[in-house]
Amino acid sequence: MDNISWVEDGADRLTEWHSESGAPAPTKVVVADDALTADTAMRMVRSGSVILWRGDYHNARQLLKALDRRVQRRTAQRERGGVTFAGHRTVRTERATLLGRLVVELDADHSLDLRRAPDVREACTAAYGGPSSKVIALTELLGVIGAHQWQTKGVHVPGLGESVHPGYGVFSPVRGEYVDLVVNAPLSDPFPRTAFDLGTGTGVLAAVLARRGIGRVVATDINPRAVASAADNAARLGVEEWVSVVEADLYPRGRADLIVCNPPWLPGEPTSALEAGIYDPGSDMLRRFLSGLADHLEPGGEGWLVLSDLAERLGMRTHEELLGWITDAGLGVVDRLETVPRHGRASDAKDALHEARRGEITSLWRLRRS
Repeated sequence: MDNISWVEDGADRLTEWHSESGAPAPTKVVVADDALTADTAMRMVRSGSVILWRGDYHNARQLLKALDRRVQRRTAQRERGGVTFAGHRTVRTERATLLGRLVVELDADHSLDLRRAPDVREACTAAYGGPSSKVIALTELLGVIGAHQWQTKGVHVPGLGESVHPGYGVFSPVRGEYVDLVVNAPLSDPFPRTAFDLGTGTGVLAAVLARRGIGRVVATDINPRAVASAADNAARLGVEEWVSVVEADLYPRGRADLIVCNPPWLPGEPTSALEAGIYDPGSDMLRRFLSGLADHLEPGGEGWLVLSDLAERLGMRTHEELLGWITDAGLGVVDRLETVPRHGRASDAKDALHEARRGEITSLWRLRRS
């Protein structure tokens, strides 16, 4: 656990520093309030200083927006004439770093002692657990508040006809097309009695498999928050009798008739637990799923790989590499079901990766031992 220290009103202060992205505790801390202008704040964060906010909560949010506008103007200048994915991600990381330098202090009960501040205790307790004072980025606090709203209200999944409730730090199934693939893919004959859902996240695919009549579904995830979220959703959806959730690094013990995996779609290093649902360093999870599949399938069993081709369109992985990994694992392709994206970015011409997103195809690969 890192600590952050600063001087305020002539006294030395020390408390816990918390960052979901793993950012180190800052060493240059400036205490500021509503008298701070956006231009001065921008100079501070660009110089590496962290601004500990003591003014009005809504003014802090306005300051954050003003900082973001200044960062976005610079980003637009850099991205004129096109941008690579690596360049795009570098710009996003720099933006997150700069905006993350506006920070707030949570009291021991997770309350926020700022004028006009909302009651964030329930949201922060859901995210961080037991009480403890800490300093966090305002951007992280806003993420905690938004995630708690999702967890409370749920995210409707058309393929289920119901909502799932993602916990904090768990990737939300906002892109329903991949769920639809699992809903509609033909099940083998004889009908599978057992299934594994690897990297389950919210447990949405495990719930789909149970709803399709598979009597025993084991859902795994390496993230303890995802394990708790998936178990919670199984209970909410009334499938806990058929779905068991275990913390595991990919495969559980034993074999199954059907093994489903929707790994992160992009090779790359995640910067937080949430990004681990998007980025798979060196395609590690994808490759381990394929290499271990034959040994974990029951005779005649089938593996379903749910994967977007966005990495191929961005030049981060080739189609031939994927086919080679499938072949090297002793697997053959029985069928490939495809769908196109329905999310807003696919039609947003202002998105820096619009061309790749517009042509993106998400596939469900039906695999068996060759």
